[in-house]
Amino acid sequence: MALKTLMLVCLLVAAMALIPPIAEAQLDGLISGLLGLIRIQGTVFCTVDGNIGVNGTATPVFPYALVQLQCGGNVVSSSTTNGSGIFSILLDPLQFLVPSLINNCNLAVKTPLSNCNTSLPSIGGLSSTLQVIGSTVAGLLNITNIIPTGFGFLRA
Repeated sequence: MALKTLMLVCLLVAAMALIPPIAEAQLDGLISGLLGLIRIQGTVFCTVDGNIGVNGTATPVFPYALVQLQCGGNVVSSSTTNGSGIFSILLDPLQFLVPSLINNCNLAVKTPLSNCNTSLPSIGGLSSTLQVIGSTVAGLLNITNIIPTGFGFLRA
């Protein structure tokens, strides 16, 4: 029995060595999809455009704001900024394709700006398209990193 098992293992190792590069690339794509994540993260600032001030001037952040990922007009995920205005949304790459996210989705800040500064509008909100900035490997996980391109104010 041990001889049969040893022969089977040797046969499998030999077969794996003969896999063409195309099949290996397809297998790698499947494995990275199974062992990957998509991370959308950023900081929302308490300004009329949700971005940091000119030349990095001191700009207050927008804490505890609801940030939604909207695709085709539907909310597919959401997050709330922390006390430092930072949000993070994690997505399963088997459910979302990165090109589709970039082309068909946007981030919307649904909490009124007046919540962080009473002199800012209480109607309307911030919106941003998305961009990929690269990927990070964490153990076996391949994490695709996406950030907002820059928030803009949309009147309701």
